[in-house]
Amino acid sequence: MNKRSLGNTGFEVSEIGLGAWQIGADWGVDVPIKTALEALHVAADAGVNFIDTADVYGAGRSEKIIGEFIKERSDRIIVATKMGRATSAWNDSYEEIAEAAELSCNRLGVSSLDLVQLHCIPEETLHNLEAFENLEKIKQEGLIKNYGVSVETIEEGIFCIENSSASSLQVIFNIFRQRVVKDLLNIASSNNVGIIARVPLASGLLTGKFSKEHQFAESDHRNFNSDGQLFNVGETFAGVPFDLGIEFANEVEGILSKELDEATLAQKSLRWILDHDEISTVIPGATTSKQAAQNAEVSAMNSISRKAYADLKFLYDEKIDSSVRGRY
Repeated sequence: MNKRSLGNTGFEVSEIGLGAWQIGADWGVDVPIKTALEALHVAADAGVNFIDTADVYGAGRSEKIIGEFIKERSDRIIVATKMGRATSAWNDSYEEIAEAAELSCNRLGVSSLDLVQLHCIPEETLHNLEAFENLEKIKQEGLIKNYGVSVETIEEGIFCIENSSASSLQVIFNIFRQRVVKDLLNIASSNNVGIIARVPLASGLLTGKFSKEHQFAESDHRNFNSDGQLFNVGETFAGVPFDLGIEFANEVEGILSKELDEATLAQKSLRWILDHDEISTVIPGATTSKQAAQNAEVSAMNSISRKAYADLKFLYDEKIDSSVRGRY
Protein backbone atom coordinates (compact mmCIF):
# COMPACT_ATOMS: atom_id res chain seq x y z
CA MET A 1 0.00 0.00 0.00
CA ASN A 2 1.39 3.37 -1.02
CA LYS A 3 1.44 6.10 1.60
CA ARG A 4 1.13 9.87 1.39
CA SER A 5 1.74 12.72 3.82
CA LEU A 6 -1.32 14.05 5.64
CA GLY A 7 -0.59 17.75 5.62
CA ASN A 8 1.66 18.89 8.46
CA THR A 9 0.55 16.14 10.87
CA GLY A 10 3.72 14.10 10.39
CA PHE A 11 1.52 11.09 9.59
CA GLU A 12 2.20 8.96 6.53
CA VAL A 13 -1.22 7.54 5.74
CA SER A 14 -2.34 4.86 3.34
CA GLU A 15 -3.62 6.46 0.17
CA ILE A 16 -6.64 4.18 0.46
CA GLY A 17 -8.23 4.70 3.86
CA LEU A 18 -11.53 3.50 5.22
CA GLY A 19 -14.62 5.56 5.93
CA ALA A 20 -16.55 4.20 8.89
CA TRP A 21 -19.93 5.89 8.51
CA GLN A 22 -21.46 2.66 7.22
CA ILE A 23 -20.46 0.58 10.24
CA GLY A 24 -22.20 3.14 12.41
CA ALA A 25 -25.62 3.53 10.83
CA ASP A 26 -27.76 5.27 8.18
CA TRP A 27 -26.98 2.91 5.31
CA GLY A 28 -30.10 0.76 5.55
CA VAL A 29 -28.60 -2.16 7.44
CA ASP A 30 -26.96 -2.57 10.82
CA VAL A 31 -23.59 -4.13 10.14
CA PRO A 32 -22.93 -6.82 12.79
CA ILE A 33 -19.92 -6.01 14.97
CA LYS A 34 -18.18 -9.22 13.91
CA THR A 35 -18.61 -8.37 10.22
CA ALA A 36 -17.37 -4.82 10.78
CA LEU A 37 -14.30 -6.02 12.65
CA GLU A 38 -13.51 -8.54 9.92
CA ALA A 39 -13.68 -5.83 7.26
CA LEU A 40 -11.43 -3.56 9.33
CA HIS A 41 -8.85 -6.31 9.80
CA VAL A 42 -8.86 -7.21 6.10
CA ALA A 43 -8.27 -3.56 5.23
CA ALA A 44 -5.45 -3.23 7.75
CA ASP A 45 -3.85 -6.48 6.61
CA ALA A 46 -3.81 -5.00 3.09
CA GLY A 47 -1.94 -1.93 4.34
CA VAL A 48 -4.75 0.47 5.22
CA ASN A 49 -3.65 2.47 8.27
CA PHE A 50 -6.12 5.39 8.18
CA ILE A 51 -9.73 5.21 9.36
CA ASP A 52 -12.19 8.09 9.39
CA THR A 53 -15.18 8.13 11.73
CA ALA A 54 -17.32 10.60 13.72
CA ASP A 55 -18.96 10.80 17.11
CA VAL A 56 -22.35 10.98 15.44
CA TYR A 57 -22.02 7.78 13.38
CA GLY A 58 -24.44 5.43 15.08
CA ALA A 59 -24.35 7.69 18.16
CA GLY A 60 -20.83 6.49 18.94
CA ARG A 61 -21.19 2.91 17.65
CA SER A 62 -18.65 3.41 14.89
CA GLU A 63 -16.03 4.80 17.30
CA LYS A 64 -16.62 1.95 19.75
CA ILE A 65 -16.14 -0.70 17.05
CA ILE A 66 -12.95 1.00 15.90
CA GLY A 67 -11.79 1.12 19.50
CA GLU A 68 -12.22 -2.64 19.76
CA PHE A 69 -10.41 -3.06 16.46
CA ILE A 70 -7.31 -1.05 17.37
CA LYS A 71 -6.99 -3.02 20.62
CA GLU A 72 -6.61 -6.14 18.48
CA ARG A 73 -3.88 -4.65 16.26
CA SER A 74 -0.17 -4.45 16.96
CA ASP A 75 0.44 -2.08 14.03
CA ARG A 76 -0.15 1.67 14.16
CA ILE A 77 -3.63 2.65 13.02
CA ILE A 78 -4.31 6.36 12.59
CA VAL A 79 -7.89 7.28 13.47
CA ALA A 80 -9.53 10.54 12.46
CA THR A 81 -12.83 11.40 14.08
CA LYS A 82 -15.18 14.36 13.84
CA MET A 83 -17.26 16.51 16.18
CA GLY A 84 -19.89 19.20 15.91
CA ARG A 85 -23.05 17.41 14.79
CA ALA A 86 -23.87 15.18 17.76
CA THR A 87 -26.40 17.67 19.15
CA SER A 88 -28.27 20.60 17.67
CA ALA A 89 -27.10 22.66 20.65
CA TRP A 90 -23.40 22.13 19.90
CA ASN A 91 -21.28 25.25 20.19
CA ASP A 92 -17.62 26.10 19.69
CA SER A 93 -16.77 26.75 23.34
CA TYR A 94 -13.69 25.26 24.96
CA GLU A 95 -15.87 23.18 27.29
CA GLU A 96 -17.99 21.76 24.46
CA ILE A 97 -15.01 20.82 22.28
CA ALA A 98 -13.00 19.37 25.17
CA GLU A 99 -15.95 17.26 26.33
CA ALA A 100 -16.56 15.95 22.80
CA ALA A 101 -12.88 15.05 22.46
CA GLU A 102 -12.88 13.25 25.81
CA LEU A 103 -15.97 11.25 24.88
CA SER A 104 -14.39 10.21 21.57
CA CYS A 105 -11.20 9.22 23.39
CA ASN A 106 -13.21 7.05 25.75
CA ARG A 107 -15.09 5.30 22.95
CA LEU A 108 -11.89 4.74 20.97
CA GLY A 109 -9.92 3.67 24.03
CA VAL A 110 -7.14 6.21 23.50
CA SER A 111 -5.69 9.03 25.58
CA SER A 112 -5.26 11.45 22.67
CA LEU A 113 -6.99 11.79 19.29
CA ASP A 114 -4.76 11.54 16.21
CA LEU A 115 -6.95 13.94 14.24
CA VAL A 116 -10.23 15.57 15.16
CA GLN A 117 -12.21 17.39 12.49
CA LEU A 118 -14.96 19.96 12.83
CA HIS A 119 -17.89 18.16 11.22
CA CYS A 120 -19.49 20.48 8.65
CA ILE A 121 -20.37 23.01 11.34
CA PRO A 122 -22.46 26.08 10.36
CA GLU A 123 -20.56 28.58 8.26
CA GLU A 124 -21.19 31.42 10.69
CA THR A 125 -19.69 29.34 13.51
CA LEU A 126 -16.70 28.51 11.34
CA HIS A 127 -16.13 32.19 10.53
CA ASN A 128 -16.24 33.08 14.21
CA LEU A 129 -12.82 31.38 14.56
CA GLU A 130 -13.39 30.58 18.26
CA ALA A 131 -13.48 26.87 17.50
CA PHE A 132 -9.97 27.03 16.07
CA GLU A 133 -8.67 28.94 19.08
CA ASN A 134 -10.11 26.32 21.42
CA LEU A 135 -8.87 23.43 19.32
CA GLU A 136 -5.38 24.93 19.50
CA LYS A 137 -5.61 25.13 23.30
CA ILE A 138 -6.78 21.54 23.56
CA LYS A 139 -4.00 20.45 21.22
CA GLN A 140 -1.43 22.12 23.45
CA GLU A 141 -2.94 20.27 26.42
CA GLY A 142 -2.43 16.96 24.62
CA LEU A 143 -6.01 15.73 24.27
CA ILE A 144 -5.73 15.98 20.48
CA LYS A 145 -2.65 15.70 18.29
CA ASN A 146 -4.00 17.49 15.21
CA TYR A 147 -7.17 19.14 14.01
CA GLY A 148 -8.82 19.66 10.67
CA VAL A 149 -12.17 20.53 9.13
CA SER A 150 -14.73 18.58 7.15
CA VAL A 151 -16.22 21.22 4.85
CA GLU A 152 -19.23 21.44 2.58
CA THR A 153 -18.00 24.10 0.15
CA ILE A 154 -14.80 25.08 -1.60
CA GLU A 155 -15.12 28.56 -0.12
CA GLU A 156 -15.17 27.10 3.41
CA GLY A 157 -12.05 25.11 2.59
CA ILE A 158 -10.19 28.18 1.39
CA PHE A 159 -11.34 30.13 4.45
CA CYS A 160 -9.94 27.45 6.76
CA ILE A 161 -6.61 27.43 4.94
CA GLU A 162 -6.30 31.20 5.15
CA ASN A 163 -7.58 31.70 8.70
CA SER A 164 -6.57 28.67 10.76
CA SER A 165 -3.80 26.19 11.41
CA ALA A 166 -5.93 23.23 10.35
CA SER A 167 -3.78 20.30 9.23
CA SER A 168 -6.36 18.81 6.89
CA LEU A 169 -9.56 19.38 4.98
CA GLN A 170 -12.10 16.69 4.25
CA VAL A 171 -14.03 17.34 1.04
CA ILE A 172 -16.53 15.62 -1.23
CA PHE A 173 -14.47 14.62 -4.25
CA ASN A 174 -15.32 12.18 -7.01
CA ILE A 175 -15.94 12.03 -10.76
CA PHE A 176 -19.29 13.77 -10.17
CA ARG A 177 -17.69 16.63 -8.15
CA GLN A 178 -14.65 17.91 -10.03
CA ARG A 179 -14.59 21.63 -9.21
CA VAL A 180 -12.22 20.86 -6.33
CA VAL A 181 -9.45 20.14 -8.85
CA LYS A 182 -9.05 23.70 -10.10
CA ASP A 183 -10.41 25.61 -7.11
CA LEU A 184 -8.92 23.97 -4.02
CA LEU A 185 -6.31 21.24 -4.46
CA ASN A 186 -3.39 23.47 -5.43
CA ILE A 187 -4.13 25.97 -2.66
CA ALA A 188 -4.22 23.21 -0.07
CA SER A 189 -1.04 21.59 -1.34
CA SER A 190 0.91 24.85 -1.40
CA ASN A 191 -0.08 25.44 2.25
CA ASN A 192 0.77 21.88 3.34
CA VAL A 193 -2.85 21.09 4.18
CA GLY A 194 -3.84 17.47 3.68
CA ILE A 195 -6.91 16.55 1.65
CA ILE A 196 -9.16 13.66 2.66
CA ALA A 197 -11.58 12.70 -0.12
CA ARG A 198 -15.01 11.61 1.09
CA VAL A 199 -18.07 10.29 -0.78
CA PRO A 200 -15.64 8.92 -3.41
CA LEU A 201 -18.21 6.64 -5.05
CA ALA A 202 -21.14 9.07 -4.88
CA SER A 203 -22.99 6.89 -2.35
CA GLY A 204 -22.66 3.86 -4.58
CA LEU A 205 -23.63 5.40 -7.92
CA LEU A 206 -20.06 4.91 -9.15
CA THR A 207 -20.15 1.20 -8.39
CA GLY A 208 -22.51 0.62 -11.32
CA LYS A 209 -24.57 -1.75 -9.17
CA PHE A 210 -27.86 0.16 -9.17
CA SER A 211 -30.70 0.67 -11.64
CA LYS A 212 -33.32 3.42 -11.60
CA GLU A 213 -35.77 0.92 -10.11
CA HIS A 214 -33.66 0.29 -7.00
CA GLN A 215 -35.39 0.98 -3.69
CA PHE A 216 -33.31 1.89 -0.64
CA ALA A 217 -34.41 1.02 2.87
CA GLU A 218 -36.22 3.69 4.87
CA SER A 219 -33.30 3.82 7.32
CA ASP A 220 -30.79 4.46 4.50
CA HIS A 221 -29.75 8.07 3.95
CA ARG A 222 -29.99 7.35 0.23
CA ASN A 223 -33.73 7.18 0.87
CA PHE A 224 -34.41 9.76 3.58
CA ASN A 225 -31.86 12.32 2.35
CA SER A 226 -31.99 11.77 -1.40
CA ASP A 227 -33.03 15.41 -1.90
CA GLY A 228 -31.29 16.87 1.13
CA GLN A 229 -34.25 16.55 3.48
CA LEU A 230 -32.13 16.18 6.65
CA PHE A 231 -28.61 17.34 5.80
CA ASN A 232 -26.49 18.58 2.92
CA VAL A 233 -27.68 16.86 -0.24
CA GLY A 234 -24.06 16.61 -1.40
CA GLU A 235 -23.44 13.84 1.14
CA THR A 236 -25.98 11.68 -0.71
CA PHE A 237 -25.16 10.77 -4.32
CA ALA A 238 -22.77 13.77 -4.33
CA GLY A 239 -25.81 15.99 -4.86
CA VAL A 240 -26.82 14.44 -8.19
CA PRO A 241 -30.46 13.31 -8.54
CA PHE A 242 -30.51 9.50 -8.36
CA ASP A 243 -32.07 8.75 -11.76
CA LEU A 244 -29.74 11.20 -13.49
CA GLY A 245 -26.82 9.78 -11.54
CA ILE A 246 -27.56 6.32 -12.94
CA GLU A 247 -27.33 7.75 -16.46
CA PHE A 248 -24.09 9.57 -15.69
CA ALA A 249 -22.60 6.45 -14.10
CA ASN A 250 -23.38 4.49 -17.26
CA GLU A 251 -21.54 7.11 -19.32
CA VAL A 252 -18.58 7.02 -16.92
CA GLU A 253 -18.48 3.24 -17.24
CA GLY A 254 -18.39 3.55 -21.01
CA ILE A 255 -15.49 6.00 -20.91
CA LEU A 256 -13.55 3.74 -18.54
CA SER A 257 -14.45 0.46 -20.25
CA LYS A 258 -10.97 0.00 -21.72
CA GLU A 259 -9.12 1.19 -18.63
CA LEU A 260 -7.54 -1.08 -16.02
CA ASP A 261 -8.51 -4.56 -17.21
CA GLU A 262 -10.38 -6.61 -14.63
CA ALA A 263 -10.95 -3.61 -12.35
CA THR A 264 -14.48 -2.76 -11.26
CA LEU A 265 -16.08 0.62 -11.91
CA ALA A 266 -15.67 1.39 -8.21
CA GLN A 267 -11.95 0.65 -8.37
CA LYS A 268 -11.51 2.76 -11.50
CA SER A 269 -13.37 5.63 -9.84
CA LEU A 270 -11.10 5.43 -6.79
CA ARG A 271 -8.03 5.31 -9.04
CA TRP A 272 -9.21 8.50 -10.75
CA ILE A 273 -9.15 10.23 -7.36
CA LEU A 274 -5.68 8.92 -6.49
CA ASP A 275 -4.36 10.23 -9.78
CA HIS A 276 -4.52 13.67 -8.17
CA ASP A 277 -1.26 13.92 -6.22
CA GLU A 278 -2.67 16.54 -3.85
CA ILE A 279 -5.02 13.97 -2.31
CA SER A 280 -3.65 12.56 0.95
CA THR A 281 -6.12 9.69 1.24
CA VAL A 282 -9.50 8.61 -0.07
CA ILE A 283 -11.96 7.01 2.35
CA PRO A 284 -14.44 4.62 0.72
CA GLY A 285 -16.67 2.71 3.09
CA ALA A 286 -16.66 -1.06 3.39
CA THR A 287 -19.19 -3.24 5.14
CA THR A 288 -17.71 -6.56 3.98
CA SER A 289 -14.24 -8.03 3.81
CA LYS A 290 -14.55 -8.32 0.03
CA GLN A 291 -15.23 -4.60 -0.35
CA ALA A 292 -12.33 -3.74 1.94
CA ALA A 293 -9.94 -5.92 -0.05
CA GLN A 294 -11.09 -4.56 -3.41
CA ASN A 295 -10.69 -0.98 -2.23
CA ALA A 296 -7.15 -1.65 -1.00
CA GLU A 297 -6.17 -3.18 -4.35
CA VAL A 298 -6.56 0.20 -6.06
CA SER A 299 -3.30 1.50 -4.61
CA ALA A 300 -1.28 -0.87 -6.81
CA MET A 301 -3.23 -0.12 -10.00
CA ASN A 302 -1.95 1.98 -12.88
CA SER A 303 -3.24 5.48 -13.50
CA ILE A 304 -6.21 6.27 -15.72
CA SER A 305 -5.11 7.26 -19.24
CA ARG A 306 -4.92 10.93 -20.16
CA LYS A 307 -7.60 10.45 -22.82
CA ALA A 308 -10.04 8.88 -20.38
CA TYR A 309 -9.26 11.61 -17.84
CA ALA A 310 -9.99 14.28 -20.47
CA ASP A 311 -13.19 12.53 -21.52
CA LEU A 312 -14.40 12.40 -17.92
CA LYS A 313 -13.69 16.10 -17.50
CA PHE A 314 -15.64 16.87 -20.68
CA LEU A 315 -18.60 14.80 -19.42
CA TYR A 316 -18.46 16.64 -16.12
CA ASP A 317 -18.24 20.09 -17.69
CA GLU A 318 -20.94 19.46 -20.28
CA LYS A 319 -23.50 17.47 -18.30
CA ILE A 320 -22.79 16.73 -14.67
CA ASP A 321 -21.70 20.04 -13.12
CA SER A 322 -24.99 21.81 -13.79
CA SER A 323 -26.88 18.90 -12.21
CA VAL A 324 -25.06 18.96 -8.86
CA ARG A 325 -27.34 20.30 -6.13
CA GLY A 326 -26.58 21.78 -2.74
CA ARG A 327 -23.77 23.85 -1.30
CA TYR A 328 -20.59 23.29 -3.29
